[in-house]
Amino acid sequence: MSQITDLKQLTERYNEVHPLALIKEIPALEEHAITFIGNCPFVILSTSDKDGFADVSPRGGDAGFIKVLDSKTIAFADSAGNNRLDSLRNIVERPEIGMLFMIPGIGEVVRVKGTASLHTDSELLDLFSENNKPPKLVVKIDVHKLLFHCPKAIAIAKLWSEDNKVDRTFLPSLLRIIQEQTGTAE
Repeated sequence: MSQITDLKQLTERYNEVHPLALIKEIPALEEHAITFIGNCPFVILSTSDKDGFADVSPRGGDAGFIKVLDSKTIAFADSAGNNRLDSLRNIVERPEIGMLFMIPGIGEVVRVKGTASLHTDSELLDLFSENNKPPKLVVKIDVHKLLFHCPKAIAIAKLWSEDNKVDRTFLPSLLRIIQEQTGTAE
């Protein structure tokens, strides 16, 4: 198979994009995106590492864990995790990010492109406090572009179908996987 090395080779293989698909990317949050984000319990965050490689990380919480601050700004608290801080380090060094918002049972997703920053001011921390305990920091995103993405990939994968759920027994626990990968299994 021949490698495609320029955009002309690529675009010759596809039909013209539908005009609506070209203009659906908008520069700010509006009522439907705000509603979607407010009901979203899961997002995939994309950053770039020091070598320029894309890095993705899941983030989740109760619906509304990502808050809309205004039509150009969203934010979420950094939750306790493994303390690798990959995404946070990437944001400090290269703040451009992408986000893919997903709601279980809904095929459409919302894609956001923006610039992220990390904050520790008490006003933002208090907004995300749980049981009177503020998070260590808040990730704030200045939204540059967003769009609703069609449900085709979710439908093809049957991602939300009960009939398509996989029995996990074919895979060992995460701890066992890491132990075997790193040669630390006993």
